Amino acid sequence: MLAALSWLAASPAVAAAAPLSYVVDAAGPAARPALWLVWGVGAVCVLVCLIVALLLVGALARRRPAREFGQLERSGRGVKWIYFGTALSVIALLGIVVAMLVALRAVSRPAVPTELAVRVTAYDWWWRIDYPASPDAPAFVTANELHIPVGVPVRIDLDSADVIHAFWVPALAGKTQAIPGQTNRQWLQADRPGVFRGQCTQFCGAQHAHMAFEVIAESPAAFQRWRAAQASTAAPVRDRLALRGQALFGQLCAGCHAVRGSGTTGQHAPDLTHLGSRRMLAAATLPNDAAHLRDWLRHTQSIKPGARMPDFDLPEPELSALMSYLATLK
Repeated sequence: MLAALSWLAASPAVAAAAPLSYVVDAAGPAARPALWLVWGVGAVCVLVCLIVALLLVGALARRRPAREFGQLERSGRGVKWIYFGTALSVIALLGIVVAMLVALRAVSRPAVPTELAVRVTAYDWWWRIDYPASPDAPAFVTANELHIPVGVPVRIDLDSADVIHAFWVPALAGKTQAIPGQTNRQWLQADRPGVFRGQCTQFCGAQHAHMAFEVIAESPAAFQRWRAAQASTAAPVRDRLALRGQALFGQLCAGCHAVRGSGTTGQHAPDLTHLGSRRMLAAATLPNDAAHLRDWLRHTQSIKPGARMPDFDLPEPELSALMSYLATLK
């Protein structure tokens, strides 16, 4: 079973979508105890199955002398096995309980105080991420992409704007529920640079499976550069086609989306001020490139049925203008 889990988690298809990757890799101190616990409990389960299978095979293979019908004898020889099995089960269960308590204690708080606190609010079906002000940058909002500095514990303040969701980055930390009207906290830390997939793991409606996000761990210097860039407003638009697209955005999109510096302040959908800097679209559903963005604008309900964003049946000239404007939001 353990070998099968290792093979499954390492397969390319699972690695791409993979919360199962946590069974072979932990990239931070908040995830490592859970990894040890999974392998430890898995080993105990395999051992128990092996012992039971061997005893069963031995019992089936053992031949007893034939007896005449009606002759019954009581034997107490099997009682020792019952005592042995009970004692072994109690020891195994106590060991698992102790291991769980040790793991829970290890992940309850970081070894050093958190230097950064980020508020993450879950919506159907995306994630709003609020970064606080720092000496080098004002507070700002982004969506579906959480950047953190390597080697620094980060506190996540979780809540929900609608129903119960759950925030899980398997390679970095365990699951924590996002509950309306309640703030839950967890911490995570990455020991190396990388992109780590996160997922909502509490069924929350039609697009629960497409409510993902990415955690991007980078060097502290790179993180500070990203933070300063994200805190800035959108660059002024000068291209004529992009200006036409900006006007269309104000008509069609500004009721839900915000672009800081443009006068649009929608609060019901992801902030798009620096949309072009993100790796993914639609809560980590599509790669962020021109072809997928065009498909998303035209066929939203085909890609993500039930999403709050309607299909925009725009003529090609208007769609090209809107695409031109969105391309300026770097």
